Amino acid sequence: MRQSSLLIIVSTFAVAAVLALVTANLSVQLIEESSEIGVRDALDEEGLTWAEVEADGLQVTLAGIAPTEAIRFAALSTAGSIVDAARVIDDMQVEAAAAIAPPRFSAELLRNDAGFSIIGLIPTSTDRDGVIDQITAIADDLPVTDLIEVANYPAPDGWEDALGFALAAMERLPRAKVSVVAGRVSITAITDSSDEKTQLETLLNRAAPPGLRVALNIAAPRPVITPFTLRLVMDENGTRFDACSADTEAARGRIVDAAFAAGLTGPGTCTVGMGVPTPSWSVAVEQAIAALSELGAGSVTFSDADITLIAAEGTAQSDFDRVVGELENQLPEVFALYAKLPETVDPNQGPQEFVATLSPEGLVQLRGRISDENLRALVDSYAQAAFGSNSVYTATRIVDDLPATWPVRVLTGLEALSQLSNGAVTVTPDTLTVSGNTGNPKASTNIATLLASKLGEAEEFDIRVTYQEKLDPIAALPTPDECESEIATILASSKITFEPGSATIDAGALGTMDDISEILRQCGDLRLEIQGHTDSQGREEMNLNLSQARAQSVLNELRARRVLTATYSAKGYGETDPIAENDTEAGREANRRIEFKLIRPTPSAPEGETTLETLAGTGDTEAGTADSAEGQEDEQN
Repeated sequence: MRQSSLLIIVSTFAVAAVLALVTANLSVQLIEESSEIGVRDALDEEGLTWAEVEADGLQVTLAGIAPTEAIRFAALSTAGSIVDAARVIDDMQVEAAAAIAPPRFSAELLRNDAGFSIIGLIPTSTDRDGVIDQITAIADDLPVTDLIEVANYPAPDGWEDALGFALAAMERLPRAKVSVVAGRVSITAITDSSDEKTQLETLLNRAAPPGLRVALNIAAPRPVITPFTLRLVMDENGTRFDACSADTEAARGRIVDAAFAAGLTGPGTCTVGMGVPTPSWSVAVEQAIAALSELGAGSVTFSDADITLIAAEGTAQSDFDRVVGELENQLPEVFALYAKLPETVDPNQGPQEFVATLSPEGLVQLRGRISDENLRALVDSYAQAAFGSNSVYTATRIVDDLPATWPVRVLTGLEALSQLSNGAVTVTPDTLTVSGNTGNPKASTNIATLLASKLGEAEEFDIRVTYQEKLDPIAALPTPDECESEIATILASSKITFEPGSATIDAGALGTMDDISEILRQCGDLRLEIQGHTDSQGREEMNLNLSQARAQSVLNELRARRVLTATYSAKGYGETDPIAENDTEAGREANRRIEFKLIRPTPSAPEGETTLETLAGTGDTEAGTADSAEGQEDEQN
């Protein structure tokens, strides 16, 4: 009895223990599931779906790869808001930090009369010492400030072209600031004249490598005119300006209007510049032109505040006295008037004179009267220095009765003649006449300024100089469009041909290369792409390689003929740009061609834009020689 009771008691406790153990396990599972589900739901609501949740008893483990350290901490905080933070085990990782972006390579170059400076960051692949050596050579004896830093990152595309072009441009820009980044160069500069500005803009645009964007901001301040000169002539050929200066645009308008009212037949060209002797310049000029117009013929010359009015021979003395008297009373106080009425010369008595002539070939003849042996030697030496020692022929004779100003007049006349392409200068006791042709559109103005400053206010001179564009070394240069057209004309009648399946230029086409080289030497710097094209026979990739090799071969031939090709590129287009159908032999022949195309400038990107666009590829791609099987397959290309 006693044993049965004991067994019942033991069994009861065993059953209770088993029930307790089962209940505890169920409770743990319930807690695990509720914790895991609660934390996972909270993380999903916060968008942290990358996190993995696993419950193990009372502990909740977070795993996964967090994008950043801050997001990892946000996942821990979210889990801690659902379960006790002490129960959260952090087994998360953070993505590796992105590679540090390369720096923005750039350079600022500044050059002025005080020296040369460069500041910026350049890649180590750039020859820093070579850059500084080049800058030192450009600066000559001026100091160079070197503030360049280097960074060990690859040079971005377009960096070397941009820096090389900037340094080359600095050689031509004595006062400029140049900003360089990969693929882009911005130039701010100042020139001495509008003509120099135009020439620089043309030169820099032509010299820029293909694919480089260039922004030019070149200013041309008003020139300093010394002396401030104006000369208006009225004769049997009409009314014309030999020289015209004004201090403002408004003054120029008033002066030109007065000249047209006086019968101006030539262009109303008047240079606006600095150096005017008085603000009342245009008032005095208007009054003097009106006085000359009333006389009907003659000339009026201004040299600063000195005015010389020469009436035409034969003008009535009474009219001359009245007009000159009225002008003297009208002129502002600062101006001094010298007026002259030439005496009538006996037609049977020729004047004493010295004559120098300059032929189109550059030969100079000196003849006429010289005051003494010293002057003859001086004139001969001056002429040889100005025109060449082997180009001067002297046939002068010495006389005693010449004016004391004769040496100055003769030497000034020769100096004026040196500004012409061909012509003559005639010196007499009363006048100095310069006539001829020139390729300098400002030659008349320069000669008038020279004569007014050297001869003095009381001397009369006459300028009859004609500007001819064909003599202008700048205007005579063909434009880029004209160069492209001339080359196209040559290729239309005489193609550049190659040996079959090869990039070797056919011997019969070498004459065509000579003709094209001659044109390109006259054209100067051009941004030019030499394009190679084939027909569609053969494989497309092979045709592309062959066209590239042929274009490069043409470029090499130009270099062999001493054509400057720094701004040229060679590019093969294969069969992608046909100009005729490929189903006939005539069409295929037309498609197998070389073309010369200008790389047109594109508008500069706005300031702050960082996107760089490639405008054209480089031209030094080496093309391999096709193997014999490919050569046979493309024999006709």
